[in-house]
Amino acid sequence: MPVSIKRREAAKLCTVSRWISREECTLSEDVPGPPDDVRGFYIDLDNIKLVHPLVVSVRTVDRRDTPDGYVHIYRVVDRIPVGPVHLRTNYVARLYVPATGDVLTEARQFPRVRLSGTVSFEPIAAGTRVVERIRIEAPRPLASITFGKAVEAHTEMLAGIRRRFERAPA
Repeated sequence: MPVSIKRREAAKLCTVSRWISREECTLSEDVPGPPDDVRGFYIDLDNIKLVHPLVVSVRTVDRRDTPDGYVHIYRVVDRIPVGPVHLRTNYVARLYVPATGDVLTEARQFPRVRLSGTVSFEPIAAGTRVVERIRIEAPRPLASITFGKAVEAHTEMLAGIRRRFERAPA
């Protein structure tokens, strides 16, 4: 069984404005599958709802070809646990998917919460190292819980992708 190396770089916290805070961090997971297969799984948000702990549903809104690939726009519904309550939130997610290389992600939701990321799929001896560099912006009163829940959910999502490929037939 391949050894999984998980890495989380120290978060960089800064103030974008008096009302908005930003945090950046890098998450990674080693996945026992070829980079093209892992990338193909990641870029289909219908798959991501199977491994992302907050996502309840995903619906395609639009898909447009670009000179280098395509942009896929989704409507996503999350259930975010806050103590004994689960908050339901809807938002738009965009994936900028070039024919090869890093995938760019963007999610925007009310009130002024933004998550953007760059996801790379690096070949390694054991398969693929998925590296997700994310930046999260949120209003100050929501910043702490937003950052914590997003990083926790994306860490679990990457681990879920690894588990899916560990169970996949060879």
